[in-house]
Amino acid sequence: MQPDLPDLHALCAFRARSPLTHCMTNDVVQTFTANVLLALGASPAMVIEAEEAEQFAAAADALLINVGTLTASRAQAMRRAVERAAAAGKPWTLDPVAVGALAFRSRFCQQLLSLKPAAVRGNASEILALAGTRAGGRGVDSADSVASALPAAQALARQVGCIVAVTGEVDYVTDGERTVEVTGGDRLMTRVVGTGCALSAVVAASCALPGDTLNNVAAACGWMKRAGATAARRAQGPGSFVPAFLDALYALHEEESS
Repeated sequence: MQPDLPDLHALCAFRARSPLTHCMTNDVVQTFTANVLLALGASPAMVIEAEEAEQFAAAADALLINVGTLTASRAQAMRRAVERAAAAGKPWTLDPVAVGALAFRSRFCQQLLSLKPAAVRGNASEILALAGTRAGGRGVDSADSVASALPAAQALARQVGCIVAVTGEVDYVTDGERTVEVTGGDRLMTRVVGTGCALSAVVAASCALPGDTLNNVAAACGWMKRAGATAARRAQGPGSFVPAFLDALYALHEEESS
């Protein structure tokens, strides 16, 4: 099954809701992630100190946990934020960056799964490792194909009771029973830092929308791929791709259809 790119109904709802998205993400991508959310119409916040993060998680519409630059103190803050978000009934999303390749973050992410994320978004190697199928990729890079990780994504979704998006050249979004395939994008998206991490933030924000979370997450993947393909046609290389990508996200309109 392949949805229209972008999913226009979900995009309209996203912009009307403007989800306040609490991003506990890695240091490398904070600015880019915030700009992606703003371009799409969401409201980003980067609150990381433990006491404030715990408080803010209950007020935000959605929470992203990205372990890209994990430290012991940040792990404590993240866990407190997740526990508060869960208690407040707010959806949270896990981006298990480099899980499987590094032990501390692998243990931490496995522990967080018991707190029931609404969604998990990762590359093929990360999803395989999180599901206990493979050891992981080469740092943040995937060493596996997206298609090879789909059975693990489906099993993980059933085990945790969440949506799993395994993303790459093709994105698969699954709840363990249903699976949506999202195509598009461009290779230039892999030549700049942060597109995957920013996608996780958009996925987190989409989990705050009403309706079917599977379709909302698939729509989020579609918006990013649509904008990536548009930006690549206009860009001369990675340096000009980033502003073109933000412009393309901003310019996604209701009247556009695939």
